[in-house]
Amino acid sequence: MSDVLNHIAELGVVPVVAIDAVDHALPLADALLAGGLPVVEITFRTQAAAEVIRILSRERPDLIVGAGTVLTPETVQTAVDAGAQFAVAPGFNPHVVQAARGLNLPFVPGIATPTDIEAALECGLRLLKFFPAEALGGTKLLAALSAPYRHTGVRFMPTGGISPANLNGYLALDTVAAVGGTWIAKKEDMAQGNWDTITDRCREACACAHATRNSKR
Repeated sequence: MSDVLNHIAELGVVPVVAIDAVDHALPLADALLAGGLPVVEITFRTQAAAEVIRILSRERPDLIVGAGTVLTPETVQTAVDAGAQFAVAPGFNPHVVQAARGLNLPFVPGIATPTDIEAALECGLRLLKFFPAEALGGTKLLAALSAPYRHTGVRFMPTGGISPANLNGYLALDTVAAVGGTWIAKKEDMAQGNWDTITDRCREACACAHATRNSKR
């Protein structure tokens, strides 16, 4: 994996954020950094996404800024132009993978089946998004799905339906590099300026990741 993806694996948790207002970008970044979680995936589900990525990349160099919901080669280009350091997609599209590779952008496609995993491995990818994690079957399915491919070195970033209640279970799996979480920075918290709440969630997630991984040693 790239240095950026390795750093994400060390952190263990990636806040996944759909942000509507550009002026929330810097307060969000500061809340994440204060909570000890210097990474964010800004999803291309809103019109503000590209500008938010651009602002964060320029103004908060200590933050690893990624682009989420990257569905087309054109969006890959937009993400790179805005300064994204990695990109994530809900599914596996070889055209998007190729575009990311051509721009040297670390890319994490979504998978849900063994066929998806094998297609990604064929492209040389070793970090894959398991999505939507809970709806598909959660840790039980991911453990079973991982087993035939463990020897390849592939690892997963489960996302979808993960919360503080089940975070530990995902992080306890050896094949999980990191977990994507939408619970950390919710739209309503940003709209209401609840930045301290976001910081607290970051601290709790980091503490959980640290405790879970130390218990496996």
